[in-house]
Amino acid sequence: MTADTADHTHAAGGTRWRAGEHILWRYRANGGDALHICRPVTVVRDTPELLAVWMAPGTACVKPELADGTPVHREPLATRYTKPRRTVRSRWFGTGVLKLARAGEPWSVWLFWDRGWRFRNWYVNLEEPLRRWTGGVDSEDHFLDITVHPDRTWQWRDEDEFEQAQRVGLMDAAQAERVRAAGRRAVEVVRDWGSPFGDGWEDWRPDPAWRIPPLPRDWDREPVRIG
Repeated sequence: MTADTADHTHAAGGTRWRAGEHILWRYRANGGDALHICRPVTVVRDTPELLAVWMAPGTACVKPELADGTPVHREPLATRYTKPRRTVRSRWFGTGVLKLARAGEPWSVWLFWDRGWRFRNWYVNLEEPLRRWTGGVDSEDHFLDITVHPDRTWQWRDEDEFEQAQRVGLMDAAQAERVRAAGRRAVEVVRDWGSPFGDGWEDWRPDPAWRIPPLPRDWDREPVRIG
């Protein structure tokens, strides 16, 4: 099924996506309303408590880069968030990613594997709680992240980017403190080995019959909210 099929399902009165449906997982650019990341994904589970989706290897995506073609991560931190950007189409060449988002939480948890399905780690992506629309979910990334290892140890990630975002005005002090507080709450979940870390998702595998979802031409269309 395509993202357009998901639109039709909700327009017909549905409130949840079915396993195997294709939706879009998108992020707005920080400090603005324009969308700059789009990843077509396949729904694994969608309940009032949890949305789980699979981003398959080889998925066509949209990502930002500097206007001169420089990849964002290669730009020096001092100018990474001030130089002009553009969006480009790319492809997810790594192993697939399972993304888990609990309703209303200001983070999602991503699972990564190495080749041969050897589990690598969980990744807590601090972000705005997902906003559902007919074709998928939208959020805004908050720079700061947490890596959680199979031995239950954890570490902060991208603290330098988090601080730089504040210096250039993409995040004020009040929002930064809210993000830090969300991170501390996420760490408590890790320490308690709460959901989803203790739920066995590292043993999950995608349905081999699933096709890679396409990237629609109107990936950045205005969302029709459903909650």
